[in-house]
Amino acid sequence: MPPFDRINNAHFLPAIKKGIDEQQAEIAAITANEAPADFNNTIEALDASGMLLRQVTTVFGNLQSANTSEELQQLAKEASPLTSKNYDDIMLNQALFDRVAAVYAQRDKLDLTTEQGTLLDKTYKRFNRNGAALDDTQKDRLRKINEELSLLSLQFDENLLAETNGFQLFITDQADLAGLPDNVKNAAAEAAAEAGQSGKWLFTVHKPSLIPFLQYADNRYLRQQMFEAYINRGDNNNNYDNKKILTRQAALRVERANLLGYPTHAHYVLEENMAHTPDQVYALLDEVLLPARTMAQKEAVELQKMIDAEGNSFELQPWDWWYYAEKLKMQKYDLDEEQLRPYFELTNVRNGMFEVAGNLYGVKFEKVEGIPVYHPDVQTYSVTEANGEPVGLLYMDFYPRASKGGGAWMTSYRKQYKTDGENVAPVISMVMNFSKPTGGKPALLSFDEVTTMFHEFGHALHGLLSDCNYITLSGTSVPRDFVELPSQVMENWAAEPEVMKNYAHHYQTGEVIPDALIAKIKNAGKFNQGFATMEYLAACYLDLDWHSLTTTEEQDAIAFENAAMQKIEMPEQIVVRYRSPYFAHVFAGGYSAGYYSYLWSEILDADAFEAFKETSLFDSTTAAAFRHNVLERGGTDDPMTLYKNFRGRAPQKEPMLKRKGLI
Repeated sequence: MPPFDRINNAHFLPAIKKGIDEQQAEIAAITANEAPADFNNTIEALDASGMLLRQVTTVFGNLQSANTSEELQQLAKEASPLTSKNYDDIMLNQALFDRVAAVYAQRDKLDLTTEQGTLLDKTYKRFNRNGAALDDTQKDRLRKINEELSLLSLQFDENLLAETNGFQLFITDQADLAGLPDNVKNAAAEAAAEAGQSGKWLFTVHKPSLIPFLQYADNRYLRQQMFEAYINRGDNNNNYDNKKILTRQAALRVERANLLGYPTHAHYVLEENMAHTPDQVYALLDEVLLPARTMAQKEAVELQKMIDAEGNSFELQPWDWWYYAEKLKMQKYDLDEEQLRPYFELTNVRNGMFEVAGNLYGVKFEKVEGIPVYHPDVQTYSVTEANGEPVGLLYMDFYPRASKGGGAWMTSYRKQYKTDGENVAPVISMVMNFSKPTGGKPALLSFDEVTTMFHEFGHALHGLLSDCNYITLSGTSVPRDFVELPSQVMENWAAEPEVMKNYAHHYQTGEVIPDALIAKIKNAGKFNQGFATMEYLAACYLDLDWHSLTTTEEQDAIAFENAAMQKIEMPEQIVVRYRSPYFAHVFAGGYSAGYYSYLWSEILDADAFEAFKETSLFDSTTAAAFRHNVLERGGTDDPMTLYKNFRGRAPQKEPMLKRKGLI
């Protein structure tokens, strides 16, 4: 595990440089080998290179996301060109590529396992996809593009964090808190006190503060203020504006794709994914768009009727949607999200989630103390098989803070692999931004936060249960539109009554969540799905439109975004889930031309969960098949082959469409 107690920021740059030197020496040894290139002395040797650099950069990168500082951000700007250059030095090394190509040329004569064949195929293609076949002038240009893109991505993320932390709404008049639940007000009072403003209430655009405010605050003007602060992050024409950064990124991605022989960045990315082409992705999005938009428009009419019935003269606006949707849900299903929180105490949910994994896969989780962590909030768990055999280590980091990026994610500090026949255990982390303990109460989650925890846990299991030989293929090293299958399929168990009764106990009385409340959750399951699907689809189209550009001319970011929304006839009462200036998934993360993958994976996960519903929720045969064919295999085979090995057939779309209420 990383020795966080002994690492300080001054160590990172020298360690990164040392790691680069070591990997370059390892590469030099491969190319200097006088023996003919073979799988062992070239492909396996390359896969095993750079272990020190991996260790250092994973710790460094994860701290940048989960516990950053000005010093770390500055170090990242110094380190990014170095690591970018190192990667290019490897990918553009002609002698190394010649050896890889020599092994690839004789692949049909080699007696390779499926995993070895996949590693060879992916290694050879990675060189081609990263410019190994370019001439020297083109290689020089590619290096410059990659370096600039790496720095732009860092700057985008840094700006977004500054913008997210920069907005604070202090409320001084108690009347402006009308409609807000007590726990929300208590959290806001504690936040204000921490900010040195005792006696006031502080609200921010971090999700645990923002969402309840939009759902419950009666003050429409303040809802608008909060909503607009959230959707205008990176678009305030200040020092943290992201518009020029993202348009430059989009243009550079076009240029790089063209250099490498692809018409667009989307063609370049999707070649490696299950979808394969932009046309395939657009076809999937188009299939869902009409029913989603139609449903969203019906939902808007319902909400407007509610506004009118209250005697209001205004038309439904985006900052009204959450508020009136919450009221309508209460009216239709007698379900108030705040009724649920007392049953979703974080510790109970976590333990129930661990129990699900135990029932499915036989794994056990035990909290361990004394392990160095990067922040006091972080908890650590040892993970073992039912027989006590070690599996790995899991970090869990639950609450928001100024040093942490928004959202939730799983990451690896060390991926699983094997060396000399010995298994190297994975070290996995789940990072979230959940409602904190307030007012003497423990952390009480919304059902959405419960689902998010199960989602990230699915990713964690993908990393923990990996059983691969090669580090570049293990765990979550799979195509972007397959990686969300393990995470999204786990969400299904969160809502199952049998599971919920195990973890949903009232934090004060210990009462198990009543059947009536579970029924309300189920009945409301398709509520507001037009809004949710349309909001998500719009982001998918926006991502794909940006990355289907064929020109290197830099766009007007807002005009481009508006045109993308007009093209899909986006209802004016809904704002795209991620506007371009804060679309970190694609401009600061790894999801460019890949945000659609959640929908693609939803087809897989709905179909996969049907396999359990056809047998039983914890059917051992089905669980073993999913573990063996999906969770353990990483990227060692074609993902459709892996899925068919589990399911016995290709996935079907109907379960997903039914679940959303779209058919």
